[in-house]
Amino acid sequence: MRDKEDGRVDGSRRTWLIATTVTGGIGGVATVIPFVSSFAPSERARAAGAPVQVDISNLKSGEMMTVAWRGKPVWILNRTDRMLADVQKADNEVADPHSNNPFSMPMPEYAKNEFRSRPERKHILVAVAVCTHLGCTPTPRFQEGAQPNLPDDWPGGFLCPCHGSTYDLAGRVFKNKPAPQNLDIPPFMFVGDTLVIGKDEKGEA
Repeated sequence: MRDKEDGRVDGSRRTWLIATTVTGGIGGVATVIPFVSSFAPSERARAAGAPVQVDISNLKSGEMMTVAWRGKPVWILNRTDRMLADVQKADNEVADPHSNNPFSMPMPEYAKNEFRSRPERKHILVAVAVCTHLGCTPTPRFQEGAQPNLPDDWPGGFLCPCHGSTYDLAGRVFKNKPAPQNLDIPPFMFVGDTLVIGKDEKGEA
């Protein structure tokens, strides 16, 4: 008698397990469909990748502003003559002075110079503010000289608070730091006092 009951119990369990598996499978399919449909870019996603226009008419010498492009922070720094001199001072201290090894996007031809800017507006630095080590956002440390976490002969630049990588005022990484490459320079162009990020004479990035 007990064996028959055990058989009925086992049979019931088998039925329950099969039903549960089928239900789980149906639920899995229901879950996958919306997930797959999410691969289609939304209007917001398309907007996130579109060029960004920034009025820099009020950006004074020595000031920096940050805007978002493709979900990443982008610095716009109006460098002083002294800042440009500090870039030149750092030439022998940076790992890739000519940006021969770009990080996640091609280096624009017009920015292949020590200031990594357009020659006609060399004071303006446009750089993606994402550390090439693990993706943290460096902080500006423009003051020259000795200060916490920086060398005594610090020429001014940026310090990543996560692992100590340092960049000069052109976004070039200093030697012997965790970050392997310079900060990205996105495509950009000027239309009067409007800076367009994500687009240049060759079209959109």
